[in-house]
Amino acid sequence: MRMPPYDQMMNPLLKALRSLGGSASIAELLEQVIEDEGFPPELVEVPHSDKSSDTELAYRLAWARTYLKKYGLVTNSERGVWALTPEGAGHGKVDPQEVARFVRRQSNRERENKPISIEATATDPVEAPEEADLWRESLMEALLEMAPDAFERLCQRVLRESGFTQVEVTGRSGDGGIDGNGLVRLAGLLSFPVVFQCKRYRITISSNIIRDFRGAMIGRADKGLIITTGSFTRDALLEATRDGAPPIDLIDGEQLMDRLKLLGLGIMTRQIEAVEVDTAWFKSI
Repeated sequence: MRMPPYDQMMNPLLKALRSLGGSASIAELLEQVIEDEGFPPELVEVPHSDKSSDTELAYRLAWARTYLKKYGLVTNSERGVWALTPEGAGHGKVDPQEVARFVRRQSNRERENKPISIEATATDPVEAPEEADLWRESLMEALLEMAPDAFERLCQRVLRESGFTQVEVTGRSGDGGIDGNGLVRLAGLLSFPVVFQCKRYRITISSNIIRDFRGAMIGRADKGLIITTGSFTRDALLEATRDGAPPIDLIDGEQLMDRLKLLGLGIMTRQIEAVEVDTAWFKSI
């Protein structure tokens, strides 16, 4: 199978949202589209670029989400949950070319007074998907340039800021891939130990790494966590939640970057104040 262009992902995306009850996380959407369309692993795992931990398929789905959002059929929350709008819920299949034309006309109107150095072609996406902002590429490069022990300390800080206590980085060789451990407390009453592994990778992590890590967990913790700058294969995702085996939570590069942004670790978010004058108010005095 060839990699479908972003516009051919629009209807599969709408279908997946309907199958998932009208709303879904980005990961759930990706998994549902893969299942619905029967995409093979060799297509699913194609990386987008060396500067991104995302796959090409996920990147094109991001474009599809962006276009459908501008078209008014889907929306998203600050927590990364995408949902059908009332119009999207009552809409059948879309004409991808019509959606693209609508978005391009809208974008041209918005920037008609701005100089354009390169004119978009009829098939090129306009602007950028919300999930592919430039700050992500800069952050990913910074993460990949970190020394291994520095990346472990960063993961330790992320876990502490996320509510873990007694977080310790061990980093001992021959420890089965376990880089550290911590304690998670639920509702201030119950607590349980968690071991974690840090992978500063550009590549995708396969299921055998999940199995090896689970083997190292035995007798040490009932819960495991793998944090990576890369991504996970579908087999790895399935292995992490395999029935009858200790569960392992996975944080890929995109989720790690989102977490760093949320926690304000190494990322500064500037908000621009918009001031609007209510002329009718002055006239009413």
